[in-house]
Amino acid sequence: MKAPSLTIGIEEEYQIIDPKTRELKSYITQILEDSKLILREQVKAELHQSMVEVGTEVCHSPAEARAELVRLRGEIMRLSARNGLKIAAAGTHPFSSWVDQEITPFERYLGVKQDMQDLAQQLLIFGTHVHVGIEDRDFLVDAMNVARYFAPHILSLSASSPFWMGRNTGLASYRSIIFRHFPRTGIPPLFGSWAELQNLVDTLVKTNCIPDGTKLWWDLRPNWKFPTLEFRLCDVCTKVEEAVCIAALFQALIAKLWKLRRDNMTFRIYPLSLIEENKWRAVRYGLDGKMLDLGKQSEVPTRELIHELIEWFLADVVDELGTRKEVEYAFKILDEGNSAARQIATFNRTNSLHEVVDHLIRETEEGVIPLKTT
Repeated sequence: MKAPSLTIGIEEEYQIIDPKTRELKSYITQILEDSKLILREQVKAELHQSMVEVGTEVCHSPAEARAELVRLRGEIMRLSARNGLKIAAAGTHPFSSWVDQEITPFERYLGVKQDMQDLAQQLLIFGTHVHVGIEDRDFLVDAMNVARYFAPHILSLSASSPFWMGRNTGLASYRSIIFRHFPRTGIPPLFGSWAELQNLVDTLVKTNCIPDGTKLWWDLRPNWKFPTLEFRLCDVCTKVEEAVCIAALFQALIAKLWKLRRDNMTFRIYPLSLIEENKWRAVRYGLDGKMLDLGKQSEVPTRELIHELIEWFLADVVDELGTRKEVEYAFKILDEGNSAARQIATFNRTNSLHEVVDHLIRETEEGVIPLKTT
């Protein structure tokens, strides 16, 4: 069996912000028009007109992905600035209402609105999706089965959505709660083979549940257009360096699982219900709670489990991949708090959600120098 390519692709969904009101602003159609010659297929509309999505080219290292994200963020900032607008990266907007948002008038999104009704209107959330190249489909399914266990750990690093409709929800990733309203979401079930997964998709298509596999919205899923395993559960990362860290962690995880398989070993598969318990804890507490160490059958502080993941489980492969710097950025997140914690700290200091939006805009721009507006 051939080793996976371990290529990386990152998709990020940004908020388009009016810096005067700090509200979301419907502006995507103008950005699409302005970006045609420069970004071509790398910028896309999303369900709401106040959201813009970018996607990197296929990258072979986290460093390459970082350069792509810096370029893409800078270009979107420049295009937005033409109309005096800003870009912010967070899983939810601190106070804009989903009721007021305009749906993008493209057939695809109007179809989603027709199918999902108010659930689609409510889906005012922003995520980071990471693709890791895996060409062998049976290994892809094996990797998906095992990687489910670690998904909540990495979600806790990315959590960036503590506010919803002007309220402090008390959750680190409220985005995860909103997305769970959709069907076919959450941690995926266990599959014995690619053929078993394909049979599920064929049945759903045959019975008019879905048109194709792209409507499986699980936290981890095979991408049906490219030979990748797609990690979809993370909130959009506020800082570029956080997004690169998350991508490097997912790449290293797949590299480790391949190494185990090559040596005729694997990681134990745990029950879905217990993995969901850990996901709930990541959603609720972010980095500041405890998760279940399912091997020891005990509660352990989430920060300790992330240290263990990096310093023990992934230690050998990050050096082989040359990605220790990017992976160990996670330790900085552990020290300084994830985006959700930093947003809460800003609000507690200022008692102003407008100040939280300004904070998000500044952190989204960190390390990115927008090109001059023409």
